Amino acid sequence: MNPSFLVMRSRTLTPRNLARHELLGLRARAKPLKGGFTHVGEIVGETRNMLKMLRDDGRIVSLPKNAYRFIFELPSGEKVLVDGRVLVGRPEERLKRRLRRW
Repeated sequence: MNPSFLVMRSRTLTPRNLARHELLGLRARAKPLKGGFTHVGEIVGETRNMLKMLRDDGRIVSLPKNAYRFIFELPSGEKVLVDGRVLVGRPEERLKRRLRRW
């Protein structure tokens, strides 16, 4: 990736606008709402209801957004907890939608 792109992205991605931003490439920890196994890795794909994560062990897992809480690590080093239900929707539509403060 171009280093100038990373600098620009780190300035624009904040905890406040994370739900309206591109999630691909971010490190994340996914914890299910009801027990289960916590996944740690990098987000490599996104659909309306699913996030695809490349786990640290090399496997790609599909995680339903509405069944997990995600802790995203921003390029600045900050960690942000987001309920997956806030992320449900296509990425391009999520930008248009008005989000309540979470």
